[in-house]
Formats: sequence, C-alpha cells, structure tokens
Amino acid sequence: MNRIDDLFSKKDGLLSIYFTAGYPAIDDTVQVLRALEKAGVDFVEIGMPFSDPLADGPVIQRASLDALHNGMCIKKLMEQLDGIRSSVSMPIILMGYINPVFHYGMEKFLDDCQSRGVDALILPDLPWDEYVAHYKAMMDRRGIRFIPLIAPQISDERIRHIDRDAEGFIYMVASAGITGSIKTSVDYRTRYFERVKSLGLRNKRMIGFGVKDKSGFVHACAHASGAIIGTAFVNYIKENGVSDEAVARFVKSIRG
Repeated sequence: MNRIDDLFSKKDGLLSIYFTAGYPAIDDTVQVLRALEKAGVDFVEIGMPFSDPLADGPVIQRASLDALHNGMCIKKLMEQLDGIRSSVSMPIILMGYINPVFHYGMEKFLDDCQSRGVDALILPDLPWDEYVAHYKAMMDRRGIRFIPLIAPQISDERIRHIDRDAEGFIYMVASAGITGSIKTSVDYRTRYFERVKSLGLRNKRMIGFGVKDKSGFVHACAHASGAIIGTAFVNYIKENGVSDEAVARFVKSIRG
C-alpha cells in the first residue's frame, strides 16, 4: 500500500509541512526532512524550485530563487533523496511545476521518484484531464499518486469528475490566490469546506494555502483530514534555522 493511503486510512488531524528543497542552504533538504519527522509531522511536501511559479506567493518565490542560486535542481534533489528511506519513513510528496519535469524527462523523473520512495506528486500546472489521459498509467505502474488541487470557484460537477480518478487525497486550496494569502473571509471558506464535504467524495481532503497557525490548523481539521502549512514554515526557518530544536518549536506551535 502507498504510504499516503496507509496514513489516511489510520488517522485524521494530519499535519503536512511544505518546504523548498535546497533552502535556506543547498544541503538543508535532508536535515529538514529528518527534523520534521522527528517533530511528529505526518507527511511532507518538498518544493522543487522553479523560476516561473504560478501558484507560489512571494515568500516561496523568494525561497525558490534562493535555492536555484544555491544550485538546486531536480538532479541535485534526487541525489539528496537517494537512500532517504533508511532514515525517513513518513510519506514524501514532491511539489513543483511541469516544465522542469519535462526537461528532466518524465519517465526518468518517475523512475527516480520510485527508487527514492517518493509517494506522490503535486504539479499544479499539469491539467487534470491531461494527467488522466497521458500520465496516470505511468504513475500507477510505479505506485505514485498524483494529487489534484481544487479551489473555491470549482463546480460540484468538476469536483466529482476529479474525485473519480484521484487517489491519495484532494488538496483543497483554502482561498483563491497564491500560497500564503488569505483573501476570503472565514465564513466564505467554511461554506466552501462544508460544500465539498457534503459531496461525499471517495477521497480524503487536506486544506492548504493560507493556513499559518494553530487556529487555522484546528479550523481545517474540523472540515477535512488535516492541513498543509508552507509559507509560515519557510518564513520560520529563514529566521530560526533548521535545527531539530527549531523545527520542533514550530511544529509544537501548530499542534500545541
């Protein structure tokens, strides 16, 4: 069983943390991974830095540019993740954009993800129907999940359409906009969360974009299986570093 499927079958109230590979320093990737697992995070999203992101807010854009200047790329990330399963057991998701993956080579990329124990991918600019038509079978053969994003504007019909072929979980973008932004009211977001919940989807749901503290995490957990926090953590490690102790303090601030 895929590690994500196993995790979601066992518990709710999940906390996922996003961070950018190669940031703050190029060799911090594995340290951050291990520190997050030690702190009790349920799974992680590792951002593959890209120069022209579509969904990332200014904090993650800056981290991506810094990581690129540090020399980070997919090849380097795969080198860092080689053998990672000897020390990290939680699910690992890679999040990024399709152009660097195409440049690397889709088949090679998926083979390298499989050999390093990557459980799922999030590629926001790969259209869902294109994934189903051309890449789903390739990922299924390797046991890799492809995580779809849905936003408040999406119709019930479209959500059900995505749910039919989705596996792992559905990523609910909490508000229209970029990562780290909260452009909608709590009431608006709650109505959206409840609308999606009422559809009785096959897949579990995680909430992200704009979740930044304990209150946001608790609110998300009341309406889904858990929350994904990215911008707040990227900001935090810029100021506080990536030691086990620093990472544990951040996680404790969210979970208490």
